[in-house]
Amino acid sequence: MLWLLAIVVSLAAGPSQAAPVLRVGVADGSQPCSYRQRGSWSGMAVELWQQVADQEQIPYVLVPADNTTELLAATKRNEVDVAIGCITISPERIRQNRFSLPFQESGLGVMVKRNQLELGSSLLRSLLAPDLIRLLVAYVVLIGLLSVAVWQVERNGSKPSSWEIGPRRAFALIFQVLATGPGTNTVVVSTRGHTFVFVAYLVRIITASLLVSYVTLNVVRGNQELASPNIRSLNDLAGQRVAVRRGTVSDDLLQRLNDSGLQPPIQLRELDQVIRADSLLVADAVDAVLADDIQLDFLLQQLPHKRYGLALRNLNPQSQAFALSPGISEDLETRINEALGRLKRDGVVTRLRQQAMNKS
Repeated sequence: MLWLLAIVVSLAAGPSQAAPVLRVGVADGSQPCSYRQRGSWSGMAVELWQQVADQEQIPYVLVPADNTTELLAATKRNEVDVAIGCITISPERIRQNRFSLPFQESGLGVMVKRNQLELGSSLLRSLLAPDLIRLLVAYVVLIGLLSVAVWQVERNGSKPSSWEIGPRRAFALIFQVLATGPGTNTVVVSTRGHTFVFVAYLVRIITASLLVSYVTLNVVRGNQELASPNIRSLNDLAGQRVAVRRGTVSDDLLQRLNDSGLQPPIQLRELDQVIRADSLLVADAVDAVLADDIQLDFLLQQLPHKRYGLALRNLNPQSQAFALSPGISEDLETRINEALGRLKRDGVVTRLRQQAMNKS
C-alpha cells in the first residue's frame, strides 16, 4: 500500500514540477531584428532567442505585437514574460522595465534623399580614390614588365624587332595584347613566351576581380555617409518633416528636441515600419527618416536603387537587450543572461547579425 501511495504521489507531483511555458512577445515589422515572413517569424532577435531557449531548454510560445511600445507595456503588466527584439535600453525605459544582459549596441541614423549632383560627385570621388589609382598603376607596370620579358624571349622566336610596323609599334602591340588578351597567338611562338602570356592572363583576372570588388563597395554603394552635407547634427532637422515610428527611442529623441525650444520645430510624421520609408521619401511626404542604424542599413541593402543615404549615423549609441516581466524568477533571469553571455562570447550574436543583414 505504501509503494502504491508513493507512485500516486509522484505522478501527481510530476506535472506541477514541469517548466512553465513562457509567453514571448515579438513585434512585427522591425527588420532585421524581428518580422513575420510567409507566416513564420524571422530576424536576428528571434533566432537569438531560439538559441537561448534551446541551450536552457525553455519551452515558450510566441505572442505577436505591433510595435516595441506595445511589447514593453505588455511585459510590464505581466501579460508576456519576455519581450524579444533589438530593444534599446534608454534611461526612460530602464526606470519602468526590467531588461536582460545587453547583447549588442546600436545608434540612430538619419536617412535622406541624395540628389544627382551628390551621386555624381560621390562616383567621381570613388573613381579618383588613391587605392583605385594605385591598383591601376600596379597593373600597367606589371603588364609593362611582362611585355619587356616577351620582347626579350621572342628575339629568336616571333622576332618583334623585325616586324614591318617598326620596333615601337611592335612593343605597343605586345603591351596591348598582354593587357587585353586577344591576339596572343600572333606575338609569341616560344614556350617561354607562352608562359609570360599565361602570367599576364593571371594578372588580368586578379586585377579585374579586385576592380569589381572595389566598384561594388565604393561606387555602387556610393559613400552613404556623404548623403547630405547640409545635415551635420540633429539640430539641422529643424523645420523638416521627419518620419519616425511612434513610441520608439527615435520618436522620444525628436520630442525632446522640440520641447527644448528648437525653432522651427521638427515636424514629426508617423512611420508604421522602417522598411516602408522608401515610399514616403519617394512621394516627397517627408524630408528624412530617423531610426536605428541597423534598420536603415538593412533597408538600404534591400532597395534596388541608390537614391538615399545616411546623412548621420551612430547617434546616441545605446545597448539593446530583451525585456523581462516582473514575474520572471531570478533563477530564470540568470539562466537567460548566462546563455546570452555565452552566445556573445562565442561570436554567435555577431554571426546572427551578419546573416540577418545579408537577407535580401
